[in-house]
Amino acid sequence: MIPSQRVSYSASIDREPLKLPKGIRMIVWPIVNVEVWDIGRPMPRQALPPPTGITQLPDVPHWAWHEYGNRVGFWRMKAVLDRLKITPSLSVNARVCEDYPRIAKACLDAGWEFMGHSYDQRPIHLEPNQRATIRKAVKVIKNFTGKQPVGWLGPGFTQTLDTPEHLAEAGIRYICDWPLDDEPVEIKTKKGPLLSLPYSIELNDISIMIVRSQPAKEFYTRCMDHFDRLYAESKHSAKFMSIAVHPYISGVPYRIKYFEQVFETLRKKPGVAFWTGEQIMDWYLSSRKKARGRR
Repeated sequence: MIPSQRVSYSASIDREPLKLPKGIRMIVWPIVNVEVWDIGRPMPRQALPPPTGITQLPDVPHWAWHEYGNRVGFWRMKAVLDRLKITPSLSVNARVCEDYPRIAKACLDAGWEFMGHSYDQRPIHLEPNQRATIRKAVKVIKNFTGKQPVGWLGPGFTQTLDTPEHLAEAGIRYICDWPLDDEPVEIKTKKGPLLSLPYSIELNDISIMIVRSQPAKEFYTRCMDHFDRLYAESKHSAKFMSIAVHPYISGVPYRIKYFEQVFETLRKKPGVAFWTGEQIMDWYLSSRKKARGRR
């Protein structure tokens, strides 16, 4: 099915207001993306143009760029979140559980939600058998954590027209690949519904600082401008703000203070709660069920 067959159009001004639990008016959803870049393939991203404009394999400089994030940057970011007592969703290539068990174990011990991010970092379109890859990713995460992952973000937001069926079949219940709304939206599949959560493409350190080459402080400016408008609107209906970061980008010394400032500032705002994707999903489905029961 094409997207318009999976979800009907809904104008935001026509909806009933969403109400969060008492004392909460807005949800901030932090997502930390931890990935495995296979040295045998072209790297998912590049910071430096290759000599003569032709990338050579193995691409050691960009593999090392990412590796710095897993060796150093991740731990800086985790220290900030630990200090502020904020529990994020971990958007994780399942292969992290095998190649970087130190990171995966630290996240598991800290109670982070493990959200599937394929097996390793390459577009789902390039997988020879995406159904098998999805099932493998879910199985590896479940075996490591002891819990079925319920959320999914495709590498680079990639999906084919068949991906929703494969995800639902594998036990996934919410996705982040459809950044089309400020509220959760139900997606039809032949294997049962999925919930699309409001994941933002632009509150993402890749789009701000790598794709658009903005200065590090733009991360704070953009996050707070986004927050201020949603916070004002949340007087009337619940709002959700996702912030997605990567250790090899936000975890470097000259950027970490802006990551820290964003969450320090948001922590002080009244009526703001920090939830994982699974918490948002559980609340939304429960509230919709209660609403239907009152009809």
